Amino acid sequence: MKTIKALATAAALATVSFSASAAPMTFFGEDPTTAGVLGANSTAARNTFLSNLSGVGTEDFEALTGSQPFNLQFPGTAVTLDATLAGTISLASSPSTGRFATSGTNYITATTGNFEITFATAISAFGFNGIDIGDFVTAQMTITLTDINGNPTAFTVPHSLNIGNTDQATLFWGFVDAGNSYSSIVFGNAGGGDVFAFDDMVVGDVGQIVDPDPNGVPEPATLLLTALGLGLLGLRRKVK
Repeated sequence: MKTIKALATAAALATVSFSASAAPMTFFGEDPTTAGVLGANSTAARNTFLSNLSGVGTEDFEALTGSQPFNLQFPGTAVTLDATLAGTISLASSPSTGRFATSGTNYITATTGNFEITFATAISAFGFNGIDIGDFVTAQMTITLTDINGNPTAFTVPHSLNIGNTDQATLFWGFVDAGNSYSSIVFGNAGGGDVFAFDDMVVGDVGQIVDPDPNGVPEPATLLLTALGLGLLGLRRKVK
């Protein structure tokens, strides 16, 4: 009986451990040089990100006018996902040195400093196309997610440094987190006088995350719990 209790306890601890160690799944692709379009690596990362979502919308900034703060809306599972974008940013409608829209003509341009996206309804997925990121900087961009409990999680976007000013570099960065929801995202520009752009932002809530295991392959936690369950059954038979 002690062995059975020990296995049962281990199963419970395994469940807690896997839940506690869960982290956002991130997606990244970069093309240091393009011909004024979203590069192949960036596009592949974006498509993989989108394959984890259903019913999400893309903000291409084509309907925006005026100056920030910008009010954005995305379709959600039950309600519209309202967002506010503010900081060291402005709306651009024509190409500039190394910067361009990845769809339409409008895009957001950002200068040295931080800018933030806040959400009226918590979100669990976010992604964007970045343009001309990595020139004139000595460190990489950071993105800090703050969850609904006020806990921050910081990520470094692993883009290249010292990219040419006119190389028209592109990247995609995004995350999906079925286990947590977030109320704000802060972009930390690496500084050094850089100006970069982003476009085609995607936002989704937890209900828009598709089954992460469509082929029915058990998750690691499921495999462990199944093994522990079989062990319990074997011991029960021996006891009888």
